[in-house]
Amino acid sequence: MKKILHMSDLHIGYKDFLDGFHEIAVKLSNGFAGDPSDIIIVISGDLVENANNFDSYKEIKNELKKLKHAGFAGLLVVPGNHDYGTGSYGDKKFVNMFKQNFLEEDIEYPLIDIIEDIAFIGLDSMAAELHWYDKLWAEGEIGNDQLNRMDNILREYNIRSCNKRVIYLHHHPFDQKPFHQLKDSFKLRKILVNAINDNISIDAILYGHNHEGKSNNGHWGIKRCYDAGSINLKPRSKPKKNFPWYDKVENSTRVIDLEKIPDNDYKLSFISK
Repeated sequence: MKKILHMSDLHIGYKDFLDGFHEIAVKLSNGFAGDPSDIIIVISGDLVENANNFDSYKEIKNELKKLKHAGFAGLLVVPGNHDYGTGSYGDKKFVNMFKQNFLEEDIEYPLIDIIEDIAFIGLDSMAAELHWYDKLWAEGEIGNDQLNRMDNILREYNIRSCNKRVIYLHHHPFDQKPFHQLKDSFKLRKILVNAINDNISIDAILYGHNHEGKSNNGHWGIKRCYDAGSINLKPRSKPKKNFPWYDKVENSTRVIDLEKIPDNDYKLSFISK
């Protein structure tokens, strides 16, 4: 079974983060995490710092192309709040721009990929957070339409018959913080818990957003619950540094082997400074 390399919160366009990620991509392509053909890369959002800077989209798109050409078994991405605007203010126009650059223009969320008997289900946790009345702050919302589709997808034969199922999204589903939360996490929980009760295992849920890199393994009956932190160690903004509920920033890029127990998963150390 293929291994998963989970990373998040690249924030390309912030300071020298493009150079930093380029170095990481070279290391990964050269086998730093193992044979690329045995690894599926999952990036759980915030590829760019500010979607209004169109050069950032182009720059990270070029780096991801290099990773694809290096022969990785898969490269899966979902959008974060910064991919749809500034991070605290989103715009609907970026929904299709993100698809055009990183997915397929006519694709619908949840994203479905089956790779070597692992079903990957990608959610857009900004989908219902772009109305005029709620698009401020860094909160997320999946929305009823997307959640209903996911509920149905989990029960489809091609998904049920897979050996493993992995959910990935940007916003943190457990550690709710003021102005930084996933608004409908309780609805997501209900769907996933019901699936588990129906003997449809959810083997991992992968996310980012908080930059803390914490694991919440065991939540909702899911063995692996991982926040990948920020691969470039994006620092807190000055206002957030004043709030005690924000912990220090971590890079928790992990290599995950679903065939083994979570204790065998390990973090990669990219940062030399």
